[in-house]
Amino acid sequence: MKSRIIASLAAAGAVLLTATGCGIVAQQATTIEYTASDGVNLPHTDEPGLDVRNALVVADADGRQGNFVAVLANNSDADQTLGLDWEGGSASITVKAGETLSLGGKDAPELLDGIDAIPGSTLVVHAQPGDADGVEINIPVLSNCLTEYSTLAPNDEYDAEACAPVSMVEEH
Repeated sequence: MKSRIIASLAAAGAVLLTATGCGIVAQQATTIEYTASDGVNLPHTDEPGLDVRNALVVADADGRQGNFVAVLANNSDADQTLGLDWEGGSASITVKAGETLSLGGKDAPELLDGIDAIPGSTLVVHAQPGDADGVEINIPVLSNCLTEYSTLAPNDEYDAEACAPVSMVEEH
């Protein structure tokens, strides 16, 4: 009788281990840091300086000009400048000490000329945030087809017909 109880407990233990064992070695998705938005963040440092958050470009359909959309947060006690360099151009944006600046809105666009990046691609940019080391990042280039970006393309007006989803079903 004792051997049956021991065998039953051993079998139950084996079932529990095999049913839940995958969670022991698998990485939890909630522990992976990522940018939960359309844009990208520059790598953060622990030192005070300039943080660049949710950077993206809303470009015209031809990809020649784009609107740089981002939030720049200066958490230092000195003015900081963000330098952006890409093949074909550059930009420089200064943020006063302790201030946060939202770029790219309809009333104050931050236009980038000569980007040569159509919507759906990325713009390779060397970003120099303040005194921190520069870093190369791939900034997503979007169109104005999403409602939240419909007014942000530099020259293109929102066109519902051009933004309509393309049907993959062939009509006969």
